Amino acid sequence: MLLDAYFRENSLVQHQLNSFNQFVEQGMQKVVDEVKSIYSDIIPEGVGSLEIKFGKVWMERPVVREADGVRRRITPMEARLRDLTYEAPVMLEMWVCKDGVDEEKQVINIGNVPVMVKSKYCVLHGKSREELIELGEDPDDPGGYFIINGTERVLVSVEDLAPNKLFVEKGSSQYPWVAKVFSDDGQYKIPHTIEKARDGTIYVSFTRINRVPFVVLMKALGMKSEQEIMEAVSPDKDMEADMYINFYQTAEIENWEQAFDYIGKKMGITQELLRKKRAIDTVDNFFLPHIGHDERSRLEKAYTLAKYIKKLLMVSYGKLGPDDKDHYSNKRLQLAGDLMESAFRFAFRMLVGDIKYNFERFIKRGKAPSLLRATRAKLLTSRIRSMLATGEWVGGRHGVSQHLDRQNMFATISHLRRVVSPLKMSREAFEARDLHPTHWGRLCAVETPEGPPIGLRKNLAIMAEAAPRPDVPDEKLVKVLKEMGVRVIK
Repeated sequence: MLLDAYFRENSLVQHQLNSFNQFVEQGMQKVVDEVKSIYSDIIPEGVGSLEIKFGKVWMERPVVREADGVRRRITPMEARLRDLTYEAPVMLEMWVCKDGVDEEKQVINIGNVPVMVKSKYCVLHGKSREELIELGEDPDDPGGYFIINGTERVLVSVEDLAPNKLFVEKGSSQYPWVAKVFSDDGQYKIPHTIEKARDGTIYVSFTRINRVPFVVLMKALGMKSEQEIMEAVSPDKDMEADMYINFYQTAEIENWEQAFDYIGKKMGITQELLRKKRAIDTVDNFFLPHIGHDERSRLEKAYTLAKYIKKLLMVSYGKLGPDDKDHYSNKRLQLAGDLMESAFRFAFRMLVGDIKYNFERFIKRGKAPSLLRATRAKLLTSRIRSMLATGEWVGGRHGVSQHLDRQNMFATISHLRRVVSPLKMSREAFEARDLHPTHWGRLCAVETPEGPPIGLRKNLAIMAEAAPRPDVPDEKLVKVLKEMGVRVIK
Protein backbone atom coordinates (compact mmCIF):
# COMPACT_ATOMS: atom_id res chain seq x y z
CA MET A 1 0.00 0.00 0.00
CA LEU A 2 2.81 2.38 0.87
CA LEU A 3 4.61 1.74 -2.45
CA ASP A 4 1.35 2.06 -4.37
CA ALA A 5 0.58 5.41 -2.73
CA TYR A 6 4.14 6.63 -3.37
CA PHE A 7 4.14 5.80 -7.08
CA ARG A 8 0.71 7.32 -7.66
CA GLU A 9 2.36 10.66 -6.81
CA ASN A 10 5.90 10.07 -8.11
CA SER A 11 7.22 8.81 -11.44
CA LEU A 12 10.09 6.34 -11.61
CA VAL A 13 11.85 8.73 -13.99
CA GLN A 14 10.92 11.96 -12.19
CA HIS A 15 14.60 12.73 -11.54
CA GLN A 16 15.28 12.84 -15.31
CA LEU A 17 12.19 14.94 -16.03
CA ASN A 18 13.04 17.46 -13.29
CA SER A 19 16.64 17.65 -14.45
CA PHE A 20 15.65 18.36 -18.06
CA ASN A 21 13.11 20.99 -16.96
CA GLN A 22 15.81 22.72 -14.92
CA PHE A 23 18.14 22.67 -17.93
CA VAL A 24 15.56 24.45 -20.09
CA GLU A 25 14.52 26.95 -17.41
CA GLN A 26 17.95 27.76 -15.96
CA GLY A 27 20.75 25.85 -17.69
CA MET A 28 20.36 27.37 -21.16
CA GLN A 29 20.26 30.90 -19.73
CA LYS A 30 23.34 30.14 -17.63
CA VAL A 31 25.27 29.08 -20.76
CA VAL A 32 24.20 32.23 -22.64
CA ASP A 33 25.15 34.44 -19.68
CA GLU A 34 28.64 32.91 -19.64
CA VAL A 35 29.22 34.40 -23.11
CA LYS A 36 27.09 37.58 -22.69
CA SER A 37 28.34 39.29 -25.87
CA ILE A 38 30.60 39.16 -28.93
CA TYR A 39 33.07 41.94 -29.77
CA SER A 40 33.66 42.43 -33.48
CA ASP A 41 37.31 42.77 -34.47
CA ILE A 42 36.38 44.30 -37.84
CA ILE A 43 34.51 47.61 -37.48
CA PRO A 44 32.84 49.73 -40.21
CA GLU A 45 34.16 53.23 -40.93
CA GLY A 46 32.92 55.87 -38.54
CA VAL A 47 32.12 53.38 -35.77
CA GLY A 48 34.18 53.30 -32.56
CA SER A 49 33.07 49.96 -31.14
CA LEU A 50 30.73 47.19 -32.29
CA GLU A 51 29.27 44.49 -30.07
CA ILE A 52 26.59 41.79 -30.34
CA LYS A 53 24.77 41.27 -27.04
CA PHE A 54 22.68 38.29 -25.89
CA GLY A 55 19.59 38.48 -23.66
CA LYS A 56 16.92 35.97 -22.67
CA VAL A 57 16.76 32.48 -24.14
CA TRP A 58 13.78 30.14 -24.11
CA MET A 59 12.36 27.00 -25.70
CA GLU A 60 9.09 26.83 -27.59
CA ARG A 61 6.83 23.82 -28.20
CA PRO A 62 7.96 20.88 -30.43
CA VAL A 63 7.34 21.50 -34.12
CA VAL A 64 8.12 19.88 -37.45
CA ARG A 65 8.92 21.73 -40.65
CA GLU A 66 7.30 20.11 -43.66
CA ALA A 67 8.71 20.04 -47.20
CA ASP A 68 6.59 23.06 -48.21
CA GLY A 69 8.07 25.12 -45.33
CA VAL A 70 4.98 24.95 -43.11
CA ARG A 71 5.68 24.54 -39.36
CA ARG A 72 3.20 22.66 -37.19
CA ARG A 73 3.01 20.86 -33.86
CA ILE A 74 4.34 17.30 -33.66
CA THR A 75 3.67 14.45 -31.22
CA PRO A 76 6.18 11.80 -30.09
CA MET A 77 4.26 9.06 -31.95
CA GLU A 78 4.44 10.96 -35.24
CA ALA A 79 8.20 11.43 -34.73
CA ARG A 80 8.59 7.66 -34.20
CA LEU A 81 6.52 6.70 -37.24
CA ARG A 82 8.10 9.24 -39.62
CA ASP A 83 11.71 8.82 -38.38
CA LEU A 84 11.82 12.45 -37.27
CA THR A 85 13.53 14.15 -34.33
CA TYR A 86 11.20 15.31 -31.56
CA GLU A 87 12.68 18.76 -30.98
CA ALA A 88 11.68 22.36 -30.33
CA PRO A 89 13.10 25.70 -31.54
CA VAL A 90 15.24 27.72 -29.12
CA MET A 91 14.78 31.49 -29.35
CA LEU A 92 17.38 34.07 -28.24
CA GLU A 93 17.21 37.83 -27.81
CA MET A 94 20.07 39.48 -29.71
CA TRP A 95 20.92 43.07 -30.51
CA VAL A 96 23.79 45.17 -31.85
CA CYS A 97 25.46 47.81 -29.69
CA LYS A 98 27.28 50.56 -31.64
CA ASP A 99 29.48 52.95 -29.66
CA GLY A 100 27.64 52.02 -26.48
CA VAL A 101 24.16 52.64 -27.96
CA ASP A 102 21.85 49.60 -28.11
CA GLU A 103 19.85 49.02 -31.28
CA GLU A 104 16.43 47.33 -31.35
CA LYS A 105 16.30 43.80 -29.94
CA GLN A 106 15.65 40.89 -32.31
CA VAL A 107 14.31 37.44 -31.42
CA ILE A 108 16.19 34.86 -33.48
CA ASN A 109 15.92 31.08 -33.71
CA ILE A 110 19.43 29.82 -32.89
CA GLY A 111 18.56 26.16 -33.48
CA ASN A 112 16.45 23.21 -32.34
CA VAL A 113 17.02 21.18 -29.16
CA PRO A 114 15.51 17.68 -28.65
CA VAL A 115 12.68 17.59 -26.10
CA MET A 116 12.43 14.91 -23.42
CA VAL A 117 9.19 12.96 -23.71
CA LYS A 118 6.71 13.90 -20.92
CA SER A 119 8.79 16.86 -19.70
CA LYS A 120 7.12 20.27 -19.22
CA TYR A 121 7.87 21.17 -22.85
CA CYS A 122 6.40 17.97 -24.30
CA VAL A 123 2.89 18.02 -25.79
CA LEU A 124 2.06 14.99 -23.61
CA HIS A 125 2.71 16.84 -20.34
CA GLY A 126 -0.36 16.93 -18.10
CA LYS A 127 -2.51 14.78 -20.41
CA SER A 128 -5.00 12.27 -18.96
CA ARG A 129 -4.97 8.56 -19.84
CA GLU A 130 -7.83 9.06 -22.32
CA GLU A 131 -6.06 11.96 -24.04
CA LEU A 132 -2.82 9.97 -24.31
CA ILE A 133 -4.66 7.02 -25.88
CA GLU A 134 -6.33 9.40 -28.34
CA LEU A 135 -2.86 10.70 -29.36
CA GLY A 136 -1.70 7.10 -29.95
CA GLU A 137 0.56 7.00 -26.87
CA ASP A 138 0.90 4.30 -24.23
CA PRO A 139 -0.69 5.85 -21.09
CA ASP A 140 1.71 3.83 -18.88
CA ASP A 141 4.85 4.93 -20.72
CA PRO A 142 7.04 6.81 -18.18
CA GLY A 143 8.81 9.15 -20.63
CA GLY A 144 12.25 10.46 -19.68
CA TYR A 145 13.88 9.76 -23.08
CA PHE A 146 14.40 11.52 -26.44
CA ILE A 147 13.37 10.64 -29.99
CA ILE A 148 16.18 11.17 -32.52
CA ASN A 149 15.49 10.31 -36.16
CA GLY A 150 12.62 8.09 -35.01
CA THR A 151 14.79 6.18 -32.50
CA GLU A 152 14.22 6.36 -28.76
CA ARG A 153 17.43 7.43 -27.00
CA VAL A 154 18.11 7.64 -23.26
CA LEU A 155 20.78 9.71 -21.53
CA VAL A 156 22.29 7.43 -18.89
CA SER A 157 23.13 9.15 -15.59
CA VAL A 158 26.86 9.39 -14.96
CA GLU A 159 28.32 8.90 -11.47
CA ASP A 160 31.41 11.01 -10.84
CA LEU A 161 33.45 12.42 -7.97
CA ALA A 162 32.02 15.61 -6.46
CA PRO A 163 33.63 18.64 -8.13
CA ASN A 164 35.24 21.46 -6.11
CA LYS A 165 35.75 19.14 -3.15
CA LEU A 166 39.18 18.19 -1.77
CA PHE A 167 40.12 14.51 -1.39
CA VAL A 168 43.25 13.53 0.54
CA GLU A 169 44.74 10.06 0.02
CA LYS A 170 47.99 8.16 0.44
CA GLY A 171 50.52 8.73 -2.32
CA SER A 172 53.89 7.28 -3.31
CA SER A 173 57.07 6.83 -1.28
CA GLN A 174 58.42 10.19 -2.51
CA TYR A 175 55.13 12.03 -1.90
CA PRO A 176 53.43 10.15 0.97
CA TRP A 177 50.29 12.33 1.01
CA VAL A 178 48.39 13.70 -2.00
CA ALA A 179 45.31 15.95 -2.14
CA LYS A 180 43.22 16.27 -5.30
CA VAL A 181 40.37 18.55 -6.32
CA PHE A 182 38.50 18.86 -9.64
CA SER A 183 37.72 22.56 -10.04
CA ASP A 184 34.60 22.80 -12.20
CA ASP A 185 32.82 26.04 -13.12
CA GLY A 186 30.86 24.61 -16.05
CA GLN A 187 33.26 25.92 -18.69
CA TYR A 188 36.37 24.18 -17.37
CA LYS A 189 36.96 21.06 -15.30
CA ILE A 190 40.60 21.22 -14.21
CA PRO A 191 42.29 18.67 -11.93
CA HIS A 192 44.51 20.16 -9.21
CA THR A 193 47.04 18.14 -7.22
CA ILE A 194 48.67 19.13 -3.92
CA GLU A 195 51.55 16.87 -2.83
CA LYS A 196 53.49 16.75 0.41
CA ALA A 197 57.03 15.43 -0.03
CA ARG A 198 58.90 13.40 2.59
CA ASP A 199 60.91 16.47 3.63
CA GLY A 200 57.67 18.43 4.28
CA THR A 201 57.73 20.58 1.12
CA ILE A 202 54.28 21.09 -0.39
CA TYR A 203 53.82 21.40 -4.15
CA VAL A 204 50.78 22.39 -6.28
CA SER A 205 50.18 21.19 -9.87
CA PHE A 206 47.48 22.24 -12.37
CA THR A 207 47.26 22.59 -16.19
CA ARG A 208 50.77 23.37 -17.50
CA ILE A 209 52.19 24.19 -14.06
CA ASN A 210 53.88 21.18 -12.51
CA ARG A 211 54.93 21.10 -8.84
CA VAL A 212 55.25 24.76 -7.95
CA PRO A 213 55.87 25.37 -4.19
CA PHE A 214 52.61 26.40 -2.56
CA VAL A 215 54.24 29.45 -0.85
CA VAL A 216 55.13 30.86 -4.30
CA LEU A 217 51.51 30.46 -5.39
CA MET A 218 50.23 32.10 -2.19
CA LYS A 219 52.46 35.13 -2.78
CA ALA A 220 51.35 35.33 -6.41
CA LEU A 221 47.73 35.40 -5.19
CA GLY A 222 48.35 38.38 -2.94
CA MET A 223 49.71 37.07 0.37
CA LYS A 224 52.46 39.56 1.32
CA SER A 225 54.36 37.84 4.13
CA GLU A 226 55.11 34.46 5.67
CA GLN A 227 53.19 35.45 8.78
CA GLU A 228 50.07 36.17 6.71
CA ILE A 229 50.38 32.78 5.00
CA MET A 230 50.87 31.04 8.36
CA GLU A 231 47.75 32.68 9.82
CA ALA A 232 45.74 31.78 6.70
CA VAL A 233 46.71 28.10 6.90
CA SER A 234 46.51 27.58 10.67
CA PRO A 235 47.91 29.09 13.87
CA ASP A 236 48.41 25.51 15.15
CA LYS A 237 51.94 25.14 16.60
CA ASP A 238 52.16 21.53 15.33
CA MET A 239 52.27 22.79 11.74
CA GLU A 240 55.09 25.30 12.27
CA ALA A 241 57.92 22.86 11.44
CA ASP A 242 56.54 21.95 8.00
CA MET A 243 55.59 25.56 7.29
CA TYR A 244 59.11 26.81 8.14
CA ILE A 245 60.59 24.26 5.71
CA ASN A 246 58.40 25.64 2.93
CA PHE A 247 59.24 29.25 3.84
CA TYR A 248 62.98 28.50 3.86
CA GLN A 249 62.95 26.89 0.41
CA THR A 250 61.15 29.87 -1.18
CA ALA A 251 62.87 32.65 0.78
CA GLU A 252 64.14 34.36 -2.39
CA ILE A 253 60.54 35.06 -3.56
CA GLU A 254 59.62 38.36 -1.88
CA ASN A 255 56.63 39.73 -3.83
CA TRP A 256 53.90 38.82 -6.33
CA GLU A 257 55.95 39.89 -9.37
CA GLN A 258 58.82 37.56 -8.49
CA ALA A 259 56.26 34.82 -7.76
CA PHE A 260 54.66 35.11 -11.20
CA ASP A 261 58.12 35.23 -12.83
CA TYR A 262 58.97 31.96 -11.02
CA ILE A 263 55.70 30.37 -12.20
CA GLY A 264 56.43 31.52 -15.78
CA LYS A 265 59.81 29.78 -15.66
CA LYS A 266 58.12 26.59 -14.40
CA MET A 267 55.83 26.81 -17.43
CA GLY A 268 58.91 26.83 -19.68
CA ILE A 269 58.45 30.36 -21.04
CA THR A 270 61.87 31.77 -21.94
CA GLN A 271 60.88 35.26 -23.16
CA GLU A 272 61.05 37.56 -20.18
CA LEU A 273 58.42 40.01 -21.49
CA LEU A 274 55.82 37.29 -22.07
CA ARG A 275 56.68 35.18 -19.01
CA LYS A 276 54.87 37.17 -16.32
CA LYS A 277 51.83 37.95 -18.50
CA ARG A 278 51.30 34.30 -19.45
CA ALA A 279 51.73 33.19 -15.84
CA ILE A 280 49.14 35.75 -14.64
CA ASP A 281 46.65 34.64 -17.32
CA THR A 282 47.15 30.97 -16.41
CA VAL A 283 46.69 31.50 -12.67
CA ASP A 284 43.68 33.82 -13.07
CA ASN A 285 41.87 31.59 -15.57
CA PHE A 286 42.88 28.03 -14.71
CA PHE A 287 43.72 27.94 -10.99
CA LEU A 288 40.49 27.08 -9.09
CA PRO A 289 38.26 28.49 -11.88
CA HIS A 290 35.10 27.73 -9.87
CA ILE A 291 36.07 30.68 -7.61
CA GLY A 292 36.68 33.22 -10.36
CA HIS A 293 38.64 34.23 -13.45
CA ASP A 294 40.01 37.67 -12.61
CA GLU A 295 42.33 39.57 -10.29
CA ARG A 296 39.54 40.26 -7.79
CA SER A 297 39.23 36.55 -6.94
CA ARG A 298 42.94 36.00 -6.18
CA LEU A 299 42.70 36.56 -2.43
CA GLU A 300 39.73 34.19 -2.15
CA LYS A 301 41.75 31.59 -4.06
CA ALA A 302 44.64 32.09 -1.64
CA TYR A 303 42.42 31.44 1.40
CA THR A 304 40.88 28.40 -0.32
CA LEU A 305 44.36 26.99 -1.05
CA ALA A 306 45.30 27.64 2.60
CA LYS A 307 42.25 25.62 3.68
CA TYR A 308 43.35 22.77 1.39
CA ILE A 309 46.90 22.85 2.80
CA LYS A 310 45.54 22.72 6.36
CA LYS A 311 43.50 19.59 5.60
CA LEU A 312 46.46 17.92 3.87
CA LEU A 313 48.69 18.59 6.90
CA MET A 314 46.06 17.40 9.38
CA VAL A 315 45.67 14.10 7.49
CA SER A 316 49.46 13.67 7.31
CA TYR A 317 49.65 14.19 11.11
CA GLY A 318 46.91 11.62 11.73
CA LYS A 319 44.46 14.19 13.12
CA LEU A 320 42.07 13.41 10.23
CA GLY A 321 41.61 10.21 8.27
CA PRO A 322 42.07 9.99 4.47
CA ASP A 323 38.93 10.57 2.40
CA ASP A 324 36.86 7.62 1.21
CA LYS A 325 36.24 8.39 -2.47
CA ASP A 326 33.67 5.59 -2.68
CA HIS A 327 31.46 7.13 0.04
CA TYR A 328 28.33 8.27 -1.75
CA SER A 329 28.42 11.74 -0.16
CA ASN A 330 31.58 12.23 -2.27
CA LYS A 331 29.74 11.35 -5.50
CA ARG A 332 27.51 13.40 -7.76
CA LEU A 333 25.15 12.20 -10.48
CA GLN A 334 25.12 13.96 -13.83
CA LEU A 335 21.50 13.59 -14.86
CA ALA A 336 19.98 14.20 -18.29
CA GLY A 337 19.72 17.97 -17.71
CA ASP A 338 23.39 18.27 -16.71
CA LEU A 339 24.49 16.28 -19.76
CA MET A 340 22.25 18.38 -22.05
CA GLU A 341 23.73 21.55 -20.55
CA SER A 342 27.28 20.45 -21.40
CA ALA A 343 26.16 19.55 -24.95
CA PHE A 344 24.33 22.88 -25.34
CA ARG A 345 27.39 24.79 -24.03
CA PHE A 346 29.65 23.07 -26.58
CA ALA A 347 27.24 23.68 -29.48
CA PHE A 348 26.41 27.28 -28.45
CA ARG A 349 30.08 28.28 -28.25
CA MET A 350 30.60 26.91 -31.76
CA LEU A 351 27.57 28.93 -32.90
CA VAL A 352 28.95 32.10 -31.26
CA GLY A 353 32.24 31.72 -33.16
CA ASP A 354 30.30 31.19 -36.39
CA ILE A 355 28.10 34.26 -35.78
CA LYS A 356 31.18 36.40 -35.21
CA TYR A 357 32.84 35.10 -38.40
CA ASN A 358 29.73 35.71 -40.56
CA PHE A 359 29.08 39.15 -39.02
CA GLU A 360 32.65 40.31 -39.68
CA ARG A 361 32.53 38.88 -43.21
CA PHE A 362 29.50 41.08 -44.01
CA ILE A 363 31.36 44.16 -42.74
CA LYS A 364 34.50 43.25 -44.71
CA ARG A 365 32.45 43.01 -47.92
CA GLY A 366 30.85 46.38 -47.24
CA LYS A 367 27.39 44.91 -46.68
CA ALA A 368 25.02 45.87 -43.87
CA PRO A 369 25.58 43.22 -41.17
CA SER A 370 22.42 41.22 -40.36
CA LEU A 371 22.08 39.16 -37.16
CA LEU A 372 19.46 36.94 -38.79
CA ARG A 373 21.69 36.11 -41.76
CA ALA A 374 24.77 35.69 -39.56
CA THR A 375 23.04 33.06 -37.38
CA ARG A 376 23.09 29.56 -38.87
CA ALA A 377 20.59 27.67 -36.73
CA LYS A 378 21.46 24.36 -38.42
CA LEU A 379 24.90 24.41 -36.75
CA LEU A 380 23.59 24.11 -33.17
CA THR A 381 20.80 21.75 -34.23
CA SER A 382 23.11 19.30 -36.00
CA ARG A 383 25.73 19.27 -33.22
CA ILE A 384 23.29 18.40 -30.42
CA ARG A 385 21.37 15.94 -32.58
CA SER A 386 24.61 14.19 -33.55
CA MET A 387 25.70 13.80 -29.91
CA LEU A 388 22.35 12.30 -28.93
CA ALA A 389 22.29 10.01 -31.97
CA THR A 390 25.84 8.64 -31.53
CA GLY A 391 26.46 8.88 -27.77
CA GLU A 392 29.80 10.66 -28.41
CA TRP A 393 29.75 13.36 -25.73
CA VAL A 394 31.76 16.38 -24.67
CA GLY A 395 35.09 15.43 -23.06
CA GLY A 396 35.60 12.33 -25.22
CA ARG A 397 33.06 10.18 -23.36
CA HIS A 398 31.33 7.36 -25.23
CA GLY A 399 27.97 5.68 -24.77
CA VAL A 400 26.35 8.56 -22.85
CA SER A 401 23.29 8.32 -25.13
CA GLN A 402 21.98 4.79 -25.70
CA HIS A 403 19.18 3.11 -27.61
CA LEU A 404 16.30 2.63 -25.14
CA ASP A 405 15.77 -1.02 -24.18
CA ARG A 406 12.15 -1.89 -25.10
CA GLN A 407 12.38 -5.64 -24.52
CA ASN A 408 9.78 -5.29 -21.77
CA MET A 409 8.57 -2.66 -19.27
CA PHE A 410 11.02 -3.82 -16.58
CA ALA A 411 13.96 -3.45 -18.98
CA THR A 412 12.76 0.02 -19.99
CA ILE A 413 12.43 1.26 -16.39
CA SER A 414 15.81 -0.27 -15.51
CA HIS A 415 17.48 1.51 -18.44
CA LEU A 416 15.93 4.87 -17.52
CA ARG A 417 17.21 4.53 -13.91
CA ARG A 418 20.68 3.28 -14.79
CA VAL A 419 23.81 4.86 -13.32
CA VAL A 420 27.24 4.30 -14.90
CA SER A 421 30.75 5.05 -13.67
CA PRO A 422 33.25 6.82 -15.97
CA LEU A 423 35.95 4.27 -15.00
CA LYS A 424 37.11 1.99 -17.80
CA MET A 425 35.84 -1.58 -17.63
CA SER A 426 39.34 -2.93 -18.23
CA ARG A 427 40.58 -1.44 -14.93
CA GLU A 428 40.42 -3.66 -11.88
CA ALA A 429 39.42 -0.89 -9.41
CA PHE A 430 38.10 -3.41 -6.88
CA GLU A 431 37.10 -0.78 -4.31
CA ALA A 432 35.09 1.20 -6.87
CA ARG A 433 33.19 -1.98 -7.85
CA ASP A 434 32.43 -3.08 -4.29
CA LEU A 435 29.10 -2.51 -2.60
CA HIS A 436 29.54 0.39 -0.16
CA PRO A 437 27.42 0.83 3.01
CA THR A 438 26.33 4.28 1.76
CA HIS A 439 24.71 2.66 -1.30
CA TRP A 440 21.90 1.49 0.97
CA GLY A 441 18.62 3.09 -0.11
CA ARG A 442 20.32 4.87 -2.99
CA LEU A 443 21.51 2.12 -5.32
CA CYS A 444 20.15 -1.39 -5.90
CA ALA A 445 22.43 -3.88 -4.14
CA VAL A 446 21.63 -6.67 -6.62
CA GLU A 447 21.19 -5.30 -10.13
CA THR A 448 24.59 -5.11 -11.84
CA PRO A 449 25.80 -7.18 -14.80
CA GLU A 450 28.33 -10.00 -14.63
CA GLY A 451 31.74 -9.66 -16.26
CA PRO A 452 33.89 -6.54 -16.85
CA PRO A 453 31.14 -3.96 -16.09
CA ILE A 454 30.26 -5.49 -12.70
CA GLY A 455 29.94 -2.78 -10.05
CA LEU A 456 30.47 -0.01 -12.61
CA ARG A 457 26.99 -0.21 -14.11
CA LYS A 458 24.41 0.23 -11.37
CA ASN A 459 20.76 1.19 -10.93
CA LEU A 460 18.94 3.51 -8.56
CA ALA A 461 17.06 1.81 -5.73
CA ILE A 462 13.30 1.53 -6.26
CA MET A 463 12.39 4.53 -4.05
CA ALA A 464 15.59 6.54 -4.50
CA GLU A 465 15.20 10.12 -5.69
CA ALA A 466 17.95 12.16 -7.33
CA ALA A 467 17.43 15.85 -6.68
CA PRO A 468 18.46 18.39 -9.31
CA ARG A 469 21.07 21.03 -8.44
CA PRO A 470 19.96 23.30 -5.58
CA ASP A 471 18.67 26.67 -6.74
CA VAL A 472 19.83 28.93 -3.89
CA PRO A 473 20.94 32.50 -4.74
CA ASP A 474 24.48 33.31 -3.57
CA GLU A 475 23.25 36.43 -1.75
CA LYS A 476 20.84 34.39 0.37
CA LEU A 477 23.52 31.82 1.20
CA VAL A 478 26.06 34.53 2.18
CA LYS A 479 23.46 36.18 4.42
CA VAL A 480 22.77 32.91 6.27
CA LEU A 481 26.51 32.22 6.68
CA LYS A 482 27.09 35.70 8.11
CA GLU A 483 24.29 35.13 10.62
CA MET A 484 26.04 31.92 11.66
CA GLY A 485 29.23 33.89 12.41
CA VAL A 486 31.31 33.26 9.28
CA ARG A 487 33.93 35.98 8.79
CA VAL A 488 34.07 37.74 5.41
CA ILE A 489 37.49 37.89 3.72
CA LYS A 490 38.44 41.46 2.77
